[in-house]
Amino acid sequence: MIDLRRLREENAYRAGAEKKGVEPSLIEATLDADERRRTAMHAAEEARAAQNLASKEIGRADPSDRESKIAEASRLKAELEKLEDAEAEAVSEVEELALQIPNPADESVPHGDENDFITEKEVGEQTAARNYDHAELGELLGLVDGERAVKNSGSRFAYLMGPAVRLEFALVQFAFDILEKHNFVPVVPPVLVREEMMIDAGFFPTDRHQVYEIAGDDLFLIGTSEVALAGLHRGEHLDRESLPVRYAGFSSCFRREAGTYGKDTRGIFRVHQFDKVEMFSFCDPDVSWDELETLRSLQEEIVASLELPYRVINVASGDLGAAAAKKYDLEVWLPSEGAYREVTSCSNYTDYSARRMSSRYRDSEGSGLLHTLNGTACAISRTLVFLMENGQQDDGSVVIPDALRPYVGFDSIPGPDHS
Repeated sequence: MIDLRRLREENAYRAGAEKKGVEPSLIEATLDADERRRTAMHAAEEARAAQNLASKEIGRADPSDRESKIAEASRLKAELEKLEDAEAEAVSEVEELALQIPNPADESVPHGDENDFITEKEVGEQTAARNYDHAELGELLGLVDGERAVKNSGSRFAYLMGPAVRLEFALVQFAFDILEKHNFVPVVPPVLVREEMMIDAGFFPTDRHQVYEIAGDDLFLIGTSEVALAGLHRGEHLDRESLPVRYAGFSSCFRREAGTYGKDTRGIFRVHQFDKVEMFSFCDPDVSWDELETLRSLQEEIVASLELPYRVINVASGDLGAAAAKKYDLEVWLPSEGAYREVTSCSNYTDYSARRMSSRYRDSEGSGLLHTLNGTACAISRTLVFLMENGQQDDGSVVIPDALRPYVGFDSIPGPDHS
């Protein structure tokens, strides 16, 4: 949730929200509601103090005055109940409005839509297209069975088979080996969370249409382990000297991919179920921008070690999610399309979700809200796509990057004509 005080007092903070497309009328409505909330809270506090005083006076009153004192206390109690109802209504109103306002974009974020990003760097040579794209290659080499998955589960599902499975677990182990060197604690989190956790992590209400709901159980399938990792220190205070506290989560992830009809329907680039290693950091607010650069550097280390050509972009304000104040996307070259496609992203949520979760730090001077950051370490299915296409040889075989060979035990996957 946004900081209402800063929204009211700081022009740059408000401008950052408007930069992400928030209508000024919504901001004004939220600030007006917050003013009513503060007025209602003040009135209720005064009435509560008066009612408490009246109750004490009953015990001290002369018998002749007791009846009138009781009547006055009853009148004040009834008035307090009305004011408390008004207070609760005002709190509910401001919360409903404030949830609609995203985390303001940082000043370093380019203004505009998805095409207005800034390319920060470009690394590696763009690989030429070979005989097969990733969808064809996956089927020909027996790595992906999409046809049977469609029969059993519907579109955008797939069976990973044979060497692809070995590669998946190699990628997971490889990513964990790198992250543990940087004090990330490995976690396998729940993949089902309650609605309040989706709200506190910053995914509801804006991304609700992308989430699978388990009817009747108030449970939702996560689209990233970031959601469950964010809840690890919900309502807790962390020692400031212990920060950052970093976690690396591995989970299956589920997304409805609403609004992507007809896009990336072939192969395993955009599917409803996929596995992912996710980075999450609870960070000192004074150094969260440095922490964002650390997450970005780790993503680059992983992709560069896989010998994949890539670029890093600073995502434009109109393409930021509700919770992100800034986001980098790391995109890998996809030869069959002659274009870069996203493989990972990392974001600084500043105090946006920590405010909802009451996740705070404590030091000798008191306490404050933590900053939370997240970034994909390895999105398995997409990484497999890039490994297949960039590692493809003229005969359709796929060369395994040196970094993964100790984990899989083979140097290449034979081509489709191999006998």
